[in-house]
Amino acid sequence: MTKFTPISADDIRRATPLRVGGRPLWQKLSLAALPVVIIGAGVGYLNRETPAAAALPTPTVTVATPLAREVNEWDDYVGRFEPSRSVEVRPRVSGAVTAIHFTDGAIVQKGQLLFTIDPRPFTASLAEARAGVASAASDLALAEADLGRANRLLADDAVSKSDIDRLTARVRAAKAALAAAQARVHSRALDVEFTQVRAPITGRISDRKVDPGNIVSAADGGGTLLTSINALDPIYFTFDSSEALYLKGKRDRQANQGQPQQVQIKLQDEAGYKWKGHVDFTDNGLNAHSGTIRGRAVIDNPDYFLAPGMFGNMRLTDGGTTRALLIPDAAVRTDQARKVVMVVGKDGVVVERQIEAGPLVAGLRTVRGGIAPTDRVIVQGLQFARAGAKVNVRPTVIRPDAAPATAAPEIDKPAASQATFAAQ
Repeated sequence: MTKFTPISADDIRRATPLRVGGRPLWQKLSLAALPVVIIGAGVGYLNRETPAAAALPTPTVTVATPLAREVNEWDDYVGRFEPSRSVEVRPRVSGAVTAIHFTDGAIVQKGQLLFTIDPRPFTASLAEARAGVASAASDLALAEADLGRANRLLADDAVSKSDIDRLTARVRAAKAALAAAQARVHSRALDVEFTQVRAPITGRISDRKVDPGNIVSAADGGGTLLTSINALDPIYFTFDSSEALYLKGKRDRQANQGQPQQVQIKLQDEAGYKWKGHVDFTDNGLNAHSGTIRGRAVIDNPDYFLAPGMFGNMRLTDGGTTRALLIPDAAVRTDQARKVVMVVGKDGVVVERQIEAGPLVAGLRTVRGGIAPTDRVIVQGLQFARAGAKVNVRPTVIRPDAAPATAAPEIDKPAASQATFAAQ
């Protein structure tokens, strides 16, 4: 039989609530359910219907029409300087060197005395030759006197015709002997003159190859080398041109009525093209092995600064001008092997144009084709320009970089290997 025990209100108030870990169970369950409630609220917030995003503003870019100018187009070459004339100084008579009259490496003038060879043997030979002239002249005078007397006796039939012929031949032989003696005098005089070795050209002389006291030879085909002289004003600049550049230059000269090709050269430590000249020679054919043709330019060098063997970077023009369009170089993008610019059409839509880019002129890139003089090229704000996108435009004007009128050429000097304190 089931027995029910009644529970009073006091028993209920005295009952102890169920605890877990020191906290009531209902508090533990509430804390565990809190993250679930938060996640659910977040998911509900994200899944709610969002309003339409606000439209982005139309970007603004700076545009300009290309600058049209007459420009000179240059082709680049590398070459080296050579003397316009080069002479090896060798003696024309043999003998002992008695004096040297120049400083090694100095500038010498044509006709300046360089070496003296002992002239005494040649002076003696000259005196002997002059004595031979006197002897030949005496023989001629005697022969002419004999012929004169014979001619006077011929009227009296005192001499025969054959005697007259013999005396006439003797006179002629005496005249020939006198002429030979006079020629020997001239030859010996030249030998005496050649004992003074003089500069055959004006230029910079090398160092002496012999010192006083040495015997030098004047053998046929080349004697002893005394020194050498290079003519440096003007100086030559030789270079090799490819067949493609040769053909281009040839056609450009024909189009410009054969105007001389001007050149500008800079040295390896110079930033600007300081040295100017013109092409005076092109070889008569291309080298079959290298496919190049040799050319030569003439450069004025009044202070003898340029020296043979120096390398230089040369640019060459055909002498004419070309009408070109110019845009800032920053406006040109490179897409693999293509050069492109962004152009804004009349409807404000960006269009990509492939161009044929040329060299830089005063900070601007020349354009040979791909755009028109009226095209609005984006020069600033390219990061906002996409082909097919609509943009607002802000016009500007393209101006070339202004170079300083008196800018000194930049010199790249190599660093010194050592340094010491200067004297105070």
